Amino acid sequence: MKFKTNLLTAAVFCAVAATSLAVSAQTVRIANQGDSLSMDPHSLNESLQLSVTGNIYEPLVDRNKDLSLAPALATSWKQTSPTVWRFELRKGVKFHDGTPFTADDVLFSFARTQVDGSDMKSYTNDFKEVRKINDFAIEIETKTPFPILPDVISLVYIMSKKWCETNQATKPVDRRKGIENAASFRANGTGAFRLRERQPNVRTTFVRNGNYWGKIDGNVQEVIFTPIGNDATRVAALLSGEVDVMEPVPVQDIDRINAAPNARVLAGPELRTIFLGMDQKRDELLYSNVKGKNPFKDKRVRQAFYQAIDIEGIKKTVMRGASNPTALMVGPGINGFTAEQNKRLPYDPEASKKLLAEAGYPNGFEVTMNCPNDRYVNDARICQAVAANLSRINVKINLAAETKGTYFPKVLRRDTSFYMLGWTPGTYDAHNALNALMACPDDKGTGQFNLGSYCNARVTELTKMIQSETDKTKRNAMIKEAFDLHSADIGHLPLHQQALAWGLSKKVELVQAADNRMPFKWISIKK
Repeated sequence: MKFKTNLLTAAVFCAVAATSLAVSAQTVRIANQGDSLSMDPHSLNESLQLSVTGNIYEPLVDRNKDLSLAPALATSWKQTSPTVWRFELRKGVKFHDGTPFTADDVLFSFARTQVDGSDMKSYTNDFKEVRKINDFAIEIETKTPFPILPDVISLVYIMSKKWCETNQATKPVDRRKGIENAASFRANGTGAFRLRERQPNVRTTFVRNGNYWGKIDGNVQEVIFTPIGNDATRVAALLSGEVDVMEPVPVQDIDRINAAPNARVLAGPELRTIFLGMDQKRDELLYSNVKGKNPFKDKRVRQAFYQAIDIEGIKKTVMRGASNPTALMVGPGINGFTAEQNKRLPYDPEASKKLLAEAGYPNGFEVTMNCPNDRYVNDARICQAVAANLSRINVKINLAAETKGTYFPKVLRRDTSFYMLGWTPGTYDAHNALNALMACPDDKGTGQFNLGSYCNARVTELTKMIQSETDKTKRNAMIKEAFDLHSADIGHLPLHQQALAWGLSKKVELVQAADNRMPFKWISIKK
């Protein structure tokens, strides 16, 4: 096994070293533990994919370095009535192939987010109509008042209608079915960088867009993005100078990198919450030895699992202090979070055993747990720790940890009984998490990532009310009620917010924000 690992390490180094021979001082080499699964910006609502494709494509409304809203393909926006927003579009913008950007591309792109295969339905599911006023103005009419709409669409990227039609890519690729099309491997956006080469799971190369409409603060001309799944190999590549940026830094290597003469760790809080979900819909679990019924439909079982998880132990031994245990599905920095509500049930395995016995499982039961091993910080290790915790209450976990390339398609088609997920609200508002994770799922995009189909009608009702409420005090009271109901139901098992840790060459300057996106246009290489 060690011989195979060494071969793998050598192969990765050879690939990165071969690339580095051709790079200039204005090339930045970035390594991540995983790859963007597609170049299609509507096919997967996952932060790494949206971070990568967000350098090629742009939304109408983007984010500044402090995460405040910024004009992008729209120069201005205003609410003309409680249910109508008008956006003035930027003139003179061209897609990378030279095609002019117009309102037709916006209408096409918003419609594309609502068709089968789209993973972005929850961002546009309340749209009643998108209207073209002229070539450079559109209106979005919503079903109910939607005061945070500009925030909501900041991750909905605009594609070229003409390019998609020419390349038979009018619909997003469906990651659940393994379907691919031209947009999987090629790209044509308006962003600061163009896609030059795409080799999935090997290397993706981006080059600066010389015709970009906006300002590019950094001096980088080329970005070479390489997935390196092995933690030790990724750290070694940074320390040897083979890569300039890498993430995430394994928590156990932070001090080592900071002590190196040529590298440092940039650390900060992240808005992402890591949690566990359970199938609460099926009458019989797909992957369990319990037949004829579903244990997770019983709140006592869900609570038993919750109280059996030693979250402080996971923080200390797995995360080495680089996590913030949580009782809520959102964390500090998200509008609607309150410290008063953020109180976990006590860790109490004996209470868990009693709850299981009351629910009819005095000897526990067996269930498969699905986890990624290359998406979140120490994801597989966290799942291993949870499995060990649950074994103490006689629950046998069959852990299925796999690369996110196969993990996400599986869990997104709800082919799971017990799973891990992480969520960063793209709007920095609690409504996003409520709408995507906690509201009862429908076929329009509500609850699209509520993969265990938790359903409380009042939570769903409150989610719709929160969306349209303009009075901040009333709105926050509704958010509090929804979170209280979800917590009382044990709708999910929240774990923690992980910390960001990026490894950088000391010659690199970039911006690290709490949403974990990495805009290439803000990266510079010191000469």
